[in-house]
Amino acid sequence: MGDSRATMVDSKTTTGDSKATMGDSKTKTVDSKATMGDSKARRVLVPRQRREAPDAVSQAGTASQAGPGEALRLKLLVPGMRRLLLTAAVLVLLAGIQLFVFTGRTGTFFAWTIPNPLSATFLGAAYWAAVAIEGLGGRQRVWANARIAVPAVFVFTVLTLVTTLMHLGQFHLGRQFGAGTQIVTVAWIAIYVLVPLLMVIIWAVQARAPGVDPPRSAGLPAWMYAVLGGQAVVLLGAGVALIAAPRQAAPLWPWTLTPLLAQAIGAWLVSLSVAAGQALLERDARRLRPAAVGYVLLAVLLAIALARYPHLFAWHSASGIIYLIFLASMLLTGAAGLARGLPRSSRGYWRKGA
Repeated sequence: MGDSRATMVDSKTTTGDSKATMGDSKTKTVDSKATMGDSKARRVLVPRQRREAPDAVSQAGTASQAGPGEALRLKLLVPGMRRLLLTAAVLVLLAGIQLFVFTGRTGTFFAWTIPNPLSATFLGAAYWAAVAIEGLGGRQRVWANARIAVPAVFVFTVLTLVTTLMHLGQFHLGRQFGAGTQIVTVAWIAIYVLVPLLMVIIWAVQARAPGVDPPRSAGLPAWMYAVLGGQAVVLLGAGVALIAAPRQAAPLWPWTLTPLLAQAIGAWLVSLSVAAGQALLERDARRLRPAAVGYVLLAVLLAIALARYPHLFAWHSASGIIYLIFLASMLLTGAAGLARGLPRSSRGYWRKGA
């Protein structure tokens, strides 16, 4: 009987062991399910990490600017500034059509009548060049690459508003003008009142946006600094003279100007000098690409204007020669800046963290 009891105990022990073994197998089954769950979790998380990786890389600064283990975020163009620049690009495109295409019909299609077609085409060319500056600036992702458009546009709109208010009596307001012409004139005034105000507000928002500028990646040659500096000084001097003393400075221009046109052209010259001065501060062809395209476009369009109305230009005067030299220098600096900011340079730029 003792042996039978021992045998029974042994069988119970064996049964317990088998249950324990079954428990272990269940535990292993649970572990394998957990492992499968982990692998599924990893499979779910990987795509998310891949989606986030480019954004993280695009906003990372260089190791030289950040401390160990730190990453700097780039200052991006805020949506409000993007929308403002793109809207302004559309508006200047329309103004360019009014002046460069319908040159002889400014009495109907523009805010005031421009008797000299060479003046109308000059303004139209400037507006179309601004399409490139504002449009390309508004398409940039990083604020530093769009910044070249903002100060020049702000200065131009303020000076043009002042000029408009000073000569308001010459604008197409009143019953003697058609309804469509009056609408164009009222829209002109409203635009130059609203745009500077909106730009100040959005500029303040942009200044408070977090982040830093990317490192400079495409420096300018020494000769370009010299040319841009000369352009900034001459353009500023000529623009201020035309605005402050239009009657006295107008005879120095290579074609006939009224006081209103002298101040309108002066506003463009001052804004171009602001852009040239800012280019000296930016010191990076990648940041100047919107302005470089605008420079090239302006030089080409102004040359076309001279070809359309050569009899109105004082070719042999000192001012005419200086004007032509300026066109050549704008074409040269614009093309050189654009070439240095082409994709080959930008590829190295993106590798450095932009």
